[in-house]
Amino acid sequence: MLCKGVWHSIQKNSQPRLLHHVPKSPLPGEPAKPYTLCDVPGPRSQALMKEFSKIQQVGSIQYFADYQRSVGNYLADIDGNVFLDMFMQLAMVPLGYNHRSILGALSCAGNQRIIANRPALGLYPGLEWPCKLEDTLLQPCVAPKGLPCVFTAMCGACANEHAIQMAFIKYADRLRGSEDFTDEEKETAPYNKPPGCPELSILSFDGAFHGRTFGALALTHYKYMMKIDIPSLPWPIARYPHYMYPLDEYEKENRKEDDKCLDEVKKLIEDYEKKMPVAGIIVEAIQSEGGDRHASPDFFHCLQDIAKKKKIPLILDEIQTGGGATGRIWAHEYFELNSPPDMVTFSSKMQASGVYHTPEYMPKHPYRVFSAYMGDPTKILILEAVLQAIEAEDLLTHVCHVSNYLLCQLNALQQEFPELISAVRGRGFIIGFDAATTDLKNKIRLALLSRGVQVGDSGSKSIRLRPCLIFGEYHADIFIDTLRCCLRDIEES
Repeated sequence: MLCKGVWHSIQKNSQPRLLHHVPKSPLPGEPAKPYTLCDVPGPRSQALMKEFSKIQQVGSIQYFADYQRSVGNYLADIDGNVFLDMFMQLAMVPLGYNHRSILGALSCAGNQRIIANRPALGLYPGLEWPCKLEDTLLQPCVAPKGLPCVFTAMCGACANEHAIQMAFIKYADRLRGSEDFTDEEKETAPYNKPPGCPELSILSFDGAFHGRTFGALALTHYKYMMKIDIPSLPWPIARYPHYMYPLDEYEKENRKEDDKCLDEVKKLIEDYEKKMPVAGIIVEAIQSEGGDRHASPDFFHCLQDIAKKKKIPLILDEIQTGGGATGRIWAHEYFELNSPPDMVTFSSKMQASGVYHTPEYMPKHPYRVFSAYMGDPTKILILEAVLQAIEAEDLLTHVCHVSNYLLCQLNALQQEFPELISAVRGRGFIIGFDAATTDLKNKIRLALLSRGVQVGDSGSKSIRLRPCLIFGEYHADIFIDTLRCCLRDIEES
């Protein structure tokens, strides 16, 4: 299949074709390179953390940023350090810092009135709201093919919550066989009892991250710190493929891994049929928090077949992978599924959050899937500017070219330091590689930060890169040179 060819072409160690039209120079207004003036966090950040800790837990804060001085691919902190940011606020910033298109959209007087009046979109949307959705989220080149309906939400976790609600409602409607609720259902639902609140489940995968609200957290299987002491739901958890790299050398082994995981999905659905039927399957297009783990197009084809045979929806979580991060608006476009997924959830680089879905998942009654705010119109205004920049600057093509260049350089680096890093992988700017140990991963990340380059970590041993869409070859060279220095120092220490 064509999709398998695409899969291998971006994963294997062979040299991709490099295109030379991408400028290898700083973007206008950006510094020539990152620099650090002090340790991170610096003294001003440390002092502010001490004060802030009196009102909030600050253990997760790395430093305080100076967003007035941040520009493009560079994030400044309040101590004068300037970082090449290859993490971009957990992959949420599409055009870098203080992009002129976004600032222009927010300075428009008409848009300011939309922002200032903060409409409750579920109750009193403005005249322009349907048109705004048509011109942004529902553009033919933006909306996932075959999904003409969209429900806007407050955040990524909220989007997943609403998606699983839609799945449960559709499943119950199918069993009920009519639009009318029984008196017993009406009486028991307010008290969390069946038949009003039926015993149903959603199948998810180990290593998944779908958010921190209650239902989404039940579908998240990553760090214990997220879940410990929080009551949860006994829903089925299937194994997600763990591949061996490079992919072209381990095709047979990875195909067996796919089969093993898919067999487990089928068995879990059967096992839960009597006690807590599976009403939907939710899966990330690429597991981000769980270790930058990819699954093959064939895996997703088979997973969709399983869902269709069981008459349950396949929910693709594209919260971290949507919005052009892979060189296409949606990562699942690479899978070339035989039919559209039933639902696609989105947020992060899309700015706005929500659920795309087929018409059959639109609730028949008002208030069933509902939120007074139903998202933030400010985010749609920003998305409008982002989409215009993507088109005007051909940023999806740019992401494909530069990511090929960066993956090529990373593959060369892993051959130079095979004892330190391995398993370079990626689609577009969703890029990861593994360190030999967890301790080494932390050393690499901190060494990069001390030299002015910010990356993320993922899973137990993975470093993840999430640059914005305007990241260029020039920035890639800075990153590779800095990473090489860090690895050389670690190797010699």
